Amino acid sequence: MTQALPKLITFNEFIEWYPNDGKHYELHKGVIVEMPPPTGAHEKVIAFLSRKLTVEFDRLNLPYGIPKTALVKTPSAESAYSPDVLLLNLDNLDNEPLFQKQSTVCQAASVPIVIEVVSSNWRDDYYNKLRDYEEMGIPEYWIADYAALGARKFIGNPKQPTIFVCELVDGEYQMTAFQGNTAISSPTFPQLNLTAQQIFNATN
Repeated sequence: MTQALPKLITFNEFIEWYPNDGKHYELHKGVIVEMPPPTGAHEKVIAFLSRKLTVEFDRLNLPYGIPKTALVKTPSAESAYSPDVLLLNLDNLDNEPLFQKQSTVCQAASVPIVIEVVSSNWRDDYYNKLRDYEEMGIPEYWIADYAALGARKFIGNPKQPTIFVCELVDGEYQMTAFQGNTAISSPTFPQLNLTAQQIFNATN
């Protein structure tokens, strides 16, 4: 007995469908995915990173902001992600065709940094989103694996909490791992005073 394949939907269909039910959804290659409810530790890491980045771009008087909810639409796949921390370049939003009505960006110029805080669906962050953010041309992508959930080939054996900063170089991400008291090196914010351990301590 053959099963009918689920119908893949477009981004526009996803936006029209999106319910106001308090839950978060993403579109992964035409398939709607309900995001698992975040843990308290997950939310603490998001809050800490948002505060640190806000202090830095405010100090530098840059036209940046972190929205409460916004989507990043990828160029080729019918995917739309809701990052844990999305740093927007407010000066480019007038060039975004979907932002005013749908709070969605699709241009790399709008996204200086995107951060995913790793949860149980860690493969999305290490594989799918890395590939799609890379293709989109987002210059800096952080993977904050505070609970050491990723594969050993990424975070070591035994697994260690790790922050990856992925910098776009010649169209490809170069991943740099930061653990313990190592100072994080951010291409966007070279003077950022932050260690991996400070991020991990935010869960306490």
